[in-house]
Amino acid sequence: MEELGYSQTLGNLAVIKADIDEKAIRRPEPSELVRELGHAKADAILAKIDAFSDEQRRALMPEGAHVLLLTGDQVVVHKGQILEKPESADEIRANCKGFAEAPASTVGSVVITPVSGRRRDCFDRSKRYDGVDITEIYFRPIPEQNIERLITEGDVFYCAGGLMIEHPLVLPYVDHLLGTQDAVMGLSKALVTQLVDAALKSRA
Repeated sequence: MEELGYSQTLGNLAVIKADIDEKAIRRPEPSELVRELGHAKADAILAKIDAFSDEQRRALMPEGAHVLLLTGDQVVVHKGQILEKPESADEIRANCKGFAEAPASTVGSVVITPVSGRRRDCFDRSKRYDGVDITEIYFRPIPEQNIERLITEGDVFYCAGGLMIEHPLVLPYVDHLLGTQDAVMGLSKALVTQLVDAALKSRA
């Protein structure tokens, strides 16, 4: 948020894990899925905040402060199929080779929830600000030796579809993007700015 210029407006940043079962939530359309996951994470975090002590809540939400909860999710779509985090090396090999045949898309949501003492309002999804970014990535063929090194390193197993365009073994084979690199890496700065500004304006 500091990079986006909100450090003075919003103050400190706190990270709270949602700890939800993401695979229990399914929607037919990728944009619907990531939007629903973003809202489900917000619901789970708000429930955790409700269980905080008064002292913990005051530390998290000082009186008079603008407190916004940012949640979201991202999936990779390729040839019409939603790609999960890969569970095997063969899955990574197939995905990486397939990316050269047709563009992959990242579909990422951002949900901004204004947090206040009126808990009912926080759980009211109509009072939240959400949006979805879709970015297309076009690849040239990634050499097999690069794919094998990615598998050995292991980080690709933690990325949807095994997609890591910022990795030095992958970046030279990214032909072009229809969108932005920050969105591919998990969070669209433009979308965050748009939604945060809307949330702050509503509370002015």
